Amino acid sequence: MNRKTQPAPVRPAEVGFTLVEIMVVIVILGMLATLVVQNVAGATDEAREVKAQADVMAIAGAVRMHYSKNGKLPESLEALATKDEKGRSELEELPKDPWDHDYELREGNTPREWEVISLGPDGSPGTEDDITSKAKKDD
Repeated sequence: MNRKTQPAPVRPAEVGFTLVEIMVVIVILGMLATLVVQNVAGATDEAREVKAQADVMAIAGAVRMHYSKNGKLPESLEALATKDEKGRSELEELPKDPWDHDYELREGNTPREWEVISLGPDGSPGTEDDITSKAKKDD
């Protein structure tokens, strides 16, 4: 008597995931998503600061070029993007900073003491988040 035994049928209660298992997976995915969002948000802020610093330095270079050609600072930063009679300008266009503020040219006590400034995220002049073309001095 050689009888083949068939496996016992699987009951529906033994198939799939339990509610507890699904909830554990959802909690883990939520924690991972929170970490990713925090890191990406920080990288976005840093990227804006880097772009503003690059723009400030490029505009400062254009101011230096204008000063060396004309012997004086430009009347405004917009003058750097204005084409001359030969169709040339120091800048192709004058960008806005990453926070949608205009860059500023601040003159100092002498014609050589000037700086290009982005007002930074808060848009207020003279605050710690301002980005300038001047070299920072060690305290």
